[in-house]
Amino acid sequence: MSVTVLQNARVVDPSRGIDEIGTVIVEGKSILAAGAEARNQGVPEGATLIDCTGKAILPGLVDARVHIGEPGGEHRETIASASVAAAAGGVTSIVMMPDTEPVIDDVALVEFVLRTARDTAIVNVFPAAAITRGLLGREMTEFGLLREAGAVAFTEGRRTISSALVMRRAQTYARDFGAVIDHVTQDPDLSSSGVMNEGLFASWLGLPGIPREAEAIPLERDLMLARLTRGAYHAAKISTAMSAEAIARAKADGANVTAGASIASLSLNEHDVGEYRTFFRLTPPLRTEDDRLAIVEALRDGTIDILVSSHDPQDVDTKRLPFADAASGAIGLETLLGAALRLHHNRDVPLMRLVEALSTNPAKRFGLPGGTLKAGAPADLIVVDLDEPWIVREQDIRSRSKNTCFEGARLQGRVLQTMVSGRTVHQI
Repeated sequence: MSVTVLQNARVVDPSRGIDEIGTVIVEGKSILAAGAEARNQGVPEGATLIDCTGKAILPGLVDARVHIGEPGGEHRETIASASVAAAAGGVTSIVMMPDTEPVIDDVALVEFVLRTARDTAIVNVFPAAAITRGLLGREMTEFGLLREAGAVAFTEGRRTISSALVMRRAQTYARDFGAVIDHVTQDPDLSSSGVMNEGLFASWLGLPGIPREAEAIPLERDLMLARLTRGAYHAAKISTAMSAEAIARAKADGANVTAGASIASLSLNEHDVGEYRTFFRLTPPLRTEDDRLAIVEALRDGTIDILVSSHDPQDVDTKRLPFADAASGAIGLETLLGAALRLHHNRDVPLMRLVEALSTNPAKRFGLPGGTLKAGAPADLIVVDLDEPWIVREQDIRSRSKNTCFEGARLQGRVLQTMVSGRTVHQI
């Protein structure tokens, strides 16, 4: 059995509260030891030694919200191409959204994703299943069968369920099957014609806006239902101060709720739309600077549990259009860590907290292996130079689609090596 010893690294493992200079020993597919104490275990005979002086070793990132075109939209992204992009960004596990064509709403589609990932992907791929058939918000899917087949969560992808009754049933059934409802909240009526954050800047650009209340109203409803059903509920992508306040109240009430945020909501604001740049048309829309700062604070204080890339590949035909006609969404697997480390370098959020939100918490919330460097865990880890600067260039993007919010951005912190189950899947 092969043994790899990564020495003299800064080992950061939120699952054990560790941030120290130490060693990580990988034996076969698992971690044998990690941390300062691992230096005292000696080097097994025949082991491969890697000197990581000046580098950090983190648990591989777990991205809980990744849209992939396959099946039906392979020209935008396949499971294989998404996995290559993920590995380059230090993401060792992805939760794949069900809004494919056809929708992942039955056992056969869950099995298709798992089989395709096993055959073509270089990172772990976990399918999430639709809450309702066809994502139409009416008839519930077979939670028990889908869960048994391998679905790790239930979500409507980009859509919001309008019916409070359907949402109540979903939370109740998910509770009975030990699953999480992972929901994006955007009222379809309040946001129907909107394309960016409602406010003065939208008025200057002459674009219809989406008010913050479009996110908060269905979120408040869902949180009330979480209190009622005692189900596990995850607010997938909050973007406003009022949403963060609602999550904090629900947690204080003892509800089984967690919250996520897209890295774009912490890195950018509405002014980045600039001169109608369609790569910045997102859901939820980029908000005000005050809201961005509130979301950063909510991440720092633990109100927000999980950070996601919200990777949503769109091709040229859907993005090179007038802003109001362009598709919403941006890719993000390759820039997730680099953009998040801005918060570390700015001293807005401690590194331990960032890694927890990017890896440990999503693994824990969705019951996934990984997110830890403890002995016996899968050897899903990344070696990172936290200080190395790099520029995001279109020609370097590995995703099939190139619609990044960070094109030309100068980021600090680069993934040098990505290991999945003890096998190196990316290295520079």
